[in-house]
Amino acid sequence: MAEHDPRNRTGRVPLLRGLAAAALAVGTLVASAGPGYGTGAAALAPGTQFTPLTAAVMTEPAPFDATDGKTHLSYELLTTSALSSSAPVRLDRVDVEDAGTHQVIGSLSGQALAEAANPVGNPLPGADAYTPPPPAPTPTVIQGSQQWIIWLDLTLDQGRTVPEVLEHHFSGAILTASGPSAFEETVQATPTARTAPLNLSPPVLPGAWYASESCCGNTHHRRGLAPVNGRFGVPQRFAIDWYRVGEQGQAWEGDPTQLTSYLSYRQPVAAAARGRVVEVQDGVPDNPPPHTPPIPPIEDTVGNHITLEVAPGRYLLYAHLQPGSLNVREGDCVEPGQILALIGNSGNSTTPHLHFQVMTTAEFFPTDSPPFTFQQFRVLGQVEPRIWDDNLGLQPTGVLPITPSPYEGPHRAQYPLDREVLEF
Repeated sequence: MAEHDPRNRTGRVPLLRGLAAAALAVGTLVASAGPGYGTGAAALAPGTQFTPLTAAVMTEPAPFDATDGKTHLSYELLTTSALSSSAPVRLDRVDVEDAGTHQVIGSLSGQALAEAANPVGNPLPGADAYTPPPPAPTPTVIQGSQQWIIWLDLTLDQGRTVPEVLEHHFSGAILTASGPSAFEETVQATPTARTAPLNLSPPVLPGAWYASESCCGNTHHRRGLAPVNGRFGVPQRFAIDWYRVGEQGQAWEGDPTQLTSYLSYRQPVAAAARGRVVEVQDGVPDNPPPHTPPIPPIEDTVGNHITLEVAPGRYLLYAHLQPGSLNVREGDCVEPGQILALIGNSGNSTTPHLHFQVMTTAEFFPTDSPPFTFQQFRVLGQVEPRIWDDNLGLQPTGVLPITPSPYEGPHRAQYPLDREVLEF
């Protein structure tokens, strides 16, 4: 946790010659009020200044407890340079602060900032690859008029109060022809969610399961930025891909080109809460594993699926189901533990698994992805290397390299972190 550095809270940090350059680069026209323009009685609010960067959150940050015993806040900042191409901005540090106390609760700088930020439309390398991505370049330089996304994953020690409002403090320099000109700015005050995450029953039957692509790191769920209907969203932020694991730690055995070789295939999925079926899609064929299928039409992205409405503005998605296995229809009411369908490999899926998440809409596109927890489970171990669900069938063996976890044992009302192996 970073210590708080006292700052000039007015935000009036001198930009030296860069302030004038910034204003001109933005194309800002500053003129004094002449006759007929105001009375002179009005005054700017304290702290008003030109800022080289703007920022906007993409969701309301929602705290949740995870298996590491900490409270997490995972969300994104869309950051845009307001300057021209002749004035890049070097972003040196991002501090997330409690807006009430100005205490820093999380910081990014140097390599950590470089790995948590990327230009929109240019995701970090390494996603869906066999090897870890190369180190991101430092320092982080945002070109003029360019938009970046900063992936924030904050952790608070158990028992620490979650701030009611977060604010974000940027520091860096405008890189002008005459040299760098330092700046600091405070952007985007945003309230945190006050409603507790859904606490759910298991979406699968008892046994050992691998929680793949879970939060919080560089996974295609957590960092899946999607432009839908003219707006950016992160529709899979907290989604989990569930794989059945055998007694020897195997996810598949035999011929990986056969659907029946995967232990997940045709495993039942269960209602994780009392609710009403609001959407059902069937008839999408299973893909032959393990090669990546062509990207399907947007309406078939999640393949055969069932959506349950379980609370106002909260829906459970069960995706990639086996065609013909769905047991419910729209309008049906279900109880926790009720069998809904069987796991398949339909839609944008390479090997059989259950894609499960909470949504804010009945449709996957567009939706937001809030966090959730499970009532009880036991952590058995973890998979250290990054093994993507798309690649499981391409591994030389179907046995997962499961190692001991520091969080082994029973857990209640917590969210499983990425690559944990657990038992419901």
